[in-house]
Amino acid sequence: MTVAVHRSGVTTFRGRPITLLGPELHVGDTAPDFTVLANDFTPVTLASSAGTTRIFSVVPSLDTDVCDQQTRRFNEEAARLDGVSVLTVSADLPFAQKRWCGAAGLSGVETLSDHRDLSFGTAYGVAVAELRLLARAVFVVDAGDRLAYVEYVPEIGQHPRYDDALAAAARAGG
Repeated sequence: MTVAVHRSGVTTFRGRPITLLGPELHVGDTAPDFTVLANDFTPVTLASSAGTTRIFSVVPSLDTDVCDQQTRRFNEEAARLDGVSVLTVSADLPFAQKRWCGAAGLSGVETLSDHRDLSFGTAYGVAVAELRLLARAVFVVDAGDRLAYVEYVPEIGQHPRYDDALAAAARAGG
């Protein structure tokens, strides 16, 4: 994996600065393509959900409290928005994601694994160099594949700004 961009000072992990791999994205940018894996190991790309408004909820690991809460909240609240889907992306293995969904009793949650080559992480600038995990972030992509909302959470252990992301998703077409 060759990544030209290394960014420091964007976020911390337990108060310590970490290095993110990939570019910093902004509202209005074209959403980058990526290849991740669904729970059944089938490839998923940006085009797999083309023509819809998507919330990409990025978490370090579903097996942590904040990640669990973030995944549940976005899925519960976005269900009230017509035409908006939530895709939770982490570097967890597809097996672990499937187990988490079953244990959480959330059959409608779409989890995507970036464990193979951090394709999503490096395209969206959230791959953590020191940990080989993804930093907490939220991206809202509209039906035309433009970024309608971008949030790189400053401390991995903090929650994102749910209301801001959901409002952006509603404006983008939900």
